[in-house]
Amino acid sequence: MPYISTVTTRKISDSERNEIKSELGKIISLFPGKSEDWLMLSFSDDVKMYFRGDDGADTAFVEVKIFGKSTKEAYENVTAAICELYEEKLGIPSERIYVKYEECDKWGWNGSNF
Repeated sequence: MPYISTVTTRKISDSERNEIKSELGKIISLFPGKSEDWLMLSFSDDVKMYFRGDDGADTAFVEVKIFGKSTKEAYENVTAAICELYEEKLGIPSERIYVKYEECDKWGWNGSNF
């Protein structure tokens, strides 16, 4: 039950969004027991954002929510992979990307909870 939300200053084309979607589907498997089968994604692009008081360069804020817990190593691997992906596909420098994680112990789907 992972969910990844991306907010970025950069406009994302449909083809870029599809490439990123596919890659995030692979990246989520760096968390043990997680897969693209349950992954939900959202994208908000072309958003006015400031980082360190500056709005002159592209910036991204990525939220990753998972059901349950994971390891420090998995979080480090996912952060590295997300930053690399967004730098490669969107040209956003990794030093202008925040990745936030949230572990949830209550998650609902299809009228009931896990």
